[in-house]
Amino acid sequence: MKSLTLKEIKAEFDNVHSTSAPAFAIVYNWMNEFKHRRTCHAPHSGRSIETAMPEIIDKVHDIVLTDRRVKVRKLVEATEAYHMTH
Repeated sequence: MKSLTLKEIKAEFDNVHSTSAPAFAIVYNWMNEFKHRRTCHAPHSGRSIETAMPEIIDKVHDIVLTDRRVKVRKLVEATEAYHMTH
């Protein structure tokens, strides 16, 4: 959302999470998955993405802090379930 490059995103993870930051390949996969979902899914009724995005980011952040080796699929499922219920 900040229009950062992959290297900049990885650097932010490293700065914030130090030795517990996810590997470059994991960040790469997350970035591709989120880009794919943003371009492949049409908007739907309900809360606007601007309203839900901070809450979804917080949810993903909490999941990653709990398990830095979390699979992209789990993040997608968690954010879809969150978005559908709110």
